[in-house]
Amino acid sequence: MATEHTTNWPDLAIGLYDRLTGRNSEIAYEFVDMHIKIPSGTGPSAEHAEWVLSGTVKIHTSGKAERPN
Repeated sequence: MATEHTTNWPDLAIGLYDRLTGRNSEIAYEFVDMHIKIPSGTGPSAEHAEWVLSGTVKIHTSGKAERPN
């Protein structure tokens, strides 16, 4: 059986969400003093706004109930 490997964070998140959907699962990310610098544009002269995250982000998944025809 062939195994496909994830090579980037977006694909990993999508794959995890796809596996958990419909299983009444929860994904929780906890951030403690996480600093992110958001660029105003591209290139070496771009200015950056700094965001600081502290807290928990929770993503709940649930399946869709089938509707009768």
